[in-house]
Amino acid sequence: MKVGDIVARKSYNKDIVFKITDIIVDENGKKIAILKGVAFRIIADAELSDLEILKPPDIREILMDKNVESILYRSLKKAKDRDRRNMRGLPKSAQQPANVYGVPGKVLQIDGDKEYLKICLDVYSQLGIPAVGVAIPETNQYKEVKNLLEKHKPDILVITGHDALHVKNGDLKNINNYRNSYNFLKAVKEARKWQPDLDTLVIFAGACQSNYEALMKAGANYASSPGRIMIHALDPVFIVEKIACSRIDVVVPIEEILDQTITGVKGIGGFETRGKFRWAMPRPLL
Repeated sequence: MKVGDIVARKSYNKDIVFKITDIIVDENGKKIAILKGVAFRIIADAELSDLEILKPPDIREILMDKNVESILYRSLKKAKDRDRRNMRGLPKSAQQPANVYGVPGKVLQIDGDKEYLKICLDVYSQLGIPAVGVAIPETNQYKEVKNLLEKHKPDILVITGHDALHVKNGDLKNINNYRNSYNFLKAVKEARKWQPDLDTLVIFAGACQSNYEALMKAGANYASSPGRIMIHALDPVFIVEKIACSRIDVVVPIEEILDQTITGVKGIGGFETRGKFRWAMPRPLL
């Protein structure tokens, strides 16, 4: 086996598809593979003897299972209907497509996984959401976030990558029992130094099994994972879509946000938050 191989853990009945990102030797001389989930934002490790190599899949095909395709289809349909829906409440003189144009909220996604980031950016593009993505290892995100916020000035910030509880049966409240929750927490705090208001800068933070309570306390609007479960790689995208495409005079109910996700209330939680969609008029005349 080698770095880059697609594998599953036999001791877990091959329940999750992983990619080998590194192979190390532990203190007992055993070779240990460092793994990252292909569809889920989780990090794990396993002895090489516990792994089975799988036929190399297309990562996009794994991410876009029937459930995800269904959510994406609904989101794309809503995107097509968005202008008509958001136009309600405008003066009648403005309710002509030739007069006005809509601007969804701008997204900055800082991601510890460049493969996931590329796919997320593709989905943002399909949904008509302006987005910028930067791949930065989780350990360095807090060092870069303020400069990136100043450069791109987004309405919505996504801080994500991979995470996991690395102490079995450990204290779930102890931030040190997580692989990257503390790194995400530091990045959220730095972002809130730049913009403390929750409606001016909307933040999603976390990955699989992240310390939800700590991330929310640090200043996130939305975070994972209340039930310490795995979240899907595209969960942040579907949360962002709801906020970016809801009007600024609308406070989006949290239950509507959670209905938009793949993993639901055990995977994601958060606050009621104001939308980021704005109308402008007239359309450019030149």
